[in-house]
Amino acid sequence: MRVLHTSDWHVGRTFHGRDLLADQETVLVGLASIVERERVDVVVVAGDLYDRAVPSAESVDMCARVLGAIREAGARIVITPGNHDSAQRIGVFGNFAAAGGLHLKTKLSALDTPVVLDDVAFYGLPYLDPEPSRHALGVDGRGHAAVLGEAMRRVRGDLRNRSGLGTMVLSHAFVTGGEPSESERSIRVGGIDHVPGSVFDGVDYVALGHLHGAQKLAENLRYSGSPLAYSFSEARHRKQVLLVDLDSYGLHKVTQVVLPVPRRLATVAGRLDDLLSDPRHAGLEECYLSVAVTDDVRPLDLQRKLQERFPFAVHAEWRPDGGRAATELRYADAVRGRSDHQIAAGFVHDVRGSEATGSESLLLEQAFREVETE
Repeated sequence: MRVLHTSDWHVGRTFHGRDLLADQETVLVGLASIVERERVDVVVVAGDLYDRAVPSAESVDMCARVLGAIREAGARIVITPGNHDSAQRIGVFGNFAAAGGLHLKTKLSALDTPVVLDDVAFYGLPYLDPEPSRHALGVDGRGHAAVLGEAMRRVRGDLRNRSGLGTMVLSHAFVTGGEPSESERSIRVGGIDHVPGSVFDGVDYVALGHLHGAQKLAENLRYSGSPLAYSFSEARHRKQVLLVDLDSYGLHKVTQVVLPVPRRLATVAGRLDDLLSDPRHAGLEECYLSVAVTDDVRPLDLQRKLQERFPFAVHAEWRPDGGRAATELRYADAVRGRSDHQIAAGFVHDVRGSEATGSESLLLEQAFREVETE
């Protein structure tokens, strides 16, 4: 059997305020082409199908189109929810969807009941919120390692009653040794969020979700990563999905399939005039761009000016040469022996990098005079 391991679609996510639905649909509908070309039997989504527990109507419609295209291409689908999803909403029509080849593994009570497709048993572990999950599973310990350990104990117990099957577990978790990026929501509870890879011993392949960079922790223990970059920390990621060949004899091979990039991410730093005029930056004009402006004085209307040349400049910060913006000063030291007007003028200088103009200083004086009069 050939399985396509995916995770962390985050349908409906925005990128610094920009709607990504069109980019997401472009990449995700393309999975149907991979299914056809590579003769994929099953597509799995290891959590975070949506970006929020209550997705927008547009997100649901788009997700339905993508899943329909994958199903039409000939693959069955197995989905388990992540920490962004609502297990109840995703799984509400699970019994009906299974008849059409869409298997939704969302129930805690059924985590040790696999979907058996051909000669492979798929166990879907929904995201296990440690505190409620430990009560539901009767676990004394706290944290993800404790509840996942109990979940896998039950999976291995079910496996002992089955023979002649390959095994795949879908799990949404932060496994020790994985490298996070800036776009994952923390699943730290009580200071404990990591789980050891040994928790998953005893199965042929573990399709991990949660971390957005594709990573190999062991031959049979891997993150596929998210299909798109969701933070500038992922600018160097090669977004991919994983073709997993396994059968009743176990895991045979894992192959990476690189995904297209709808719009590249980039970062740049420099003085505003240079950024807006230097021809060397022409290649950045169609990128999602993070800009650090190093002028001594904070430029006014910075974002609008940048977007005149870089329409996809979604993040800008002032980082002057000499690091004034990062200077730290205790509040008590900053205000000691200074009048209200001097404190306000100092704030203007710290924020903008230049002194208040004569008219601005006059306006501040008048404002404080009015307050004192009242």
